[in-house]
Amino acid sequence: MLVAEGLRAGGHPVHGLGLAEQFDPMLPPMCASFQQVGLLRVGGWGRKLRHMGVSHAIMVGRVDKAKLMFDPWKLVRHVPDFATLIGYYRTLRHDRRSHVLLGFVARQLELSGVQLLDSTAPIDNHLASPGVMTSRQPTSDERVDYQFAWPLLGELLRLDIGQAVAVKDRDIIAVEGIEGTDKMIERSGILCRRGGWTLCKGARSGHDRRSDVPTVGVQTVENLAAAGGTCLAVASGNVIMIDKIKMLEAADQLGVAVVGVPMAGPGTLGSGIRTMVNGS
Repeated sequence: MLVAEGLRAGGHPVHGLGLAEQFDPMLPPMCASFQQVGLLRVGGWGRKLRHMGVSHAIMVGRVDKAKLMFDPWKLVRHVPDFATLIGYYRTLRHDRRSHVLLGFVARQLELSGVQLLDSTAPIDNHLASPGVMTSRQPTSDERVDYQFAWPLLGELLRLDIGQAVAVKDRDIIAVEGIEGTDKMIERSGILCRRGGWTLCKGARSGHDRRSDVPTVGVQTVENLAAAGGTCLAVASGNVIMIDKIKMLEAADQLGVAVVGVPMAGPGTLGSGIRTMVNGS
């Protein structure tokens, strides 16, 4: 929705493809033309876009990867086309990590003459800013916690294991896997019932911003507070904050500090994190 609004504000006509049972029903009315496509019929996506006169595309939105991958009836619910089957047997059956899936989709679109673009380009004002973004400041313990967790998160991101970790008292409570951030937050709350823990979320070095850009929003803050989390540290310039103003207002109301931390290479702390934190 935000990308469509940003493109329209820039004077661009928006043509949309919606993955079956995955897109917001409010999106089609925002598009000059819109078609629903099969989730496992990647070979036809590019052809449909070209018929719409589209040569550049932006891929955004969430697909429940776990639900799709571990559904025993997935081939019945989502009949794949020939291109998807070939891609599966050549590549995806060996490695199904997000960047591999994205590479496959990008190649299929390019075969039809459609180039994927940076998904954050139309919404740069919704990216996380460096420094503390809420009125509520992180406590000294929370600052030490995300300083401790940040280089560890960098290593996990490098290995493409997940995009987030939960930390309390300089110890990792939980690591995000395929379940997604919201379910990982719920699990962290069960493991750390006394609360006061910090969620760190970022993007790996060299992350392909054509898709799967880390995202947080009002719901993230609400889930975090409900699970006893009190601080959210996100990679500045690399994490999308949906409805950023509303999200920060909700964070202040719920007593959650939100801070943007510079992302650096794996195993290292963001170049400005110590100065930024101590000077907040």
